[in-house]
Amino acid sequence: MGVTTQDIFGSAGGAQRATPGSYGEPPRGPFRLPDATRLGEVRLQVSDLERSLAFYEGVLGFRALTREPGRAQLAAHAYDRVLVELHERRGARPAPSRGRLGLYHFAILLPDRASLGRFVRNVADLGVRVGAGDHLVSEAFYLQDPDNLGIEVYADRPRDTWKRIGRELVMATDPVDVPGLLRDAGEAAWAGLPAGTVIGHVHLHVGDLQRAGAFFGDALGFDRTIWHYPGALFFGAGGYHHHLGTNTWAGTGAQPAGDDDARLLSWTVELPDEASVSAAAESLRKGSFPAERMEGGTLTTRDPWGTEVRVRTA
Repeated sequence: MGVTTQDIFGSAGGAQRATPGSYGEPPRGPFRLPDATRLGEVRLQVSDLERSLAFYEGVLGFRALTREPGRAQLAAHAYDRVLVELHERRGARPAPSRGRLGLYHFAILLPDRASLGRFVRNVADLGVRVGAGDHLVSEAFYLQDPDNLGIEVYADRPRDTWKRIGRELVMATDPVDVPGLLRDAGEAAWAGLPAGTVIGHVHLHVGDLQRAGAFFGDALGFDRTIWHYPGALFFGAGGYHHHLGTNTWAGTGAQPAGDDDARLLSWTVELPDEASVSAAAESLRKGSFPAERMEGGTLTTRDPWGTEVRVRTA
């Protein structure tokens, strides 16, 4: 769904600079995620590992850090941080274009605009179709993997250019200045995802935004950052525009992905210390949401629609 700058400023009469601390609504529960919160790897179930690896390496620019039968861990080049884990379930059904709860897309954040320009030039050379949106806080491109799982590749705009209306950050979906991106890319060739690439955010189809707010905000501890975007609610920590997006665009009656579907298996929130992980666990339990510890201390929970969230120290 698209909301343009004209839609926002035409009705709101302008916006103010979003200085640190001037935007966002903290959770109503006992715990607020620390400023140093970041996202870790996403785990995906795919139908054909070799086919997926060809796409993730050849189109997106990952490299396989580890490979074994039915499983691979992917990282950026010259950077050993695992960003994506692929788990094969032979014959898994592809994700439908609409009508299923769970993953809308996961988002790969590049370190700068020049890298995004080189990525765009490369996918154009490969003949890969992509969507695009200038979200005011970032510039983004969208594509699907071989199982139709959604992916965003983006770069942030400088924080001192972000705007707010009241306590709410402003996001829109405007056309991207592709010629400007390509100019910033310079003459350097795309050499795969550069060092500094991270998982910037995850965006989920959910069944109800109020329940999403209760779980991801009040229990898990994210701030609400954007709440007037039609059919969507966005969450972040440490003043980031969003580490998580949620929406109800799958439609009434949509059901979660099943065991035999290509899907998001889990996504990961990384916190700076064990005390924060323990506080998150206690907050989830007080909200009557599951909170269990895995071997090694990682906290696991599930959102109200069954998607696993892992919380651990960075």
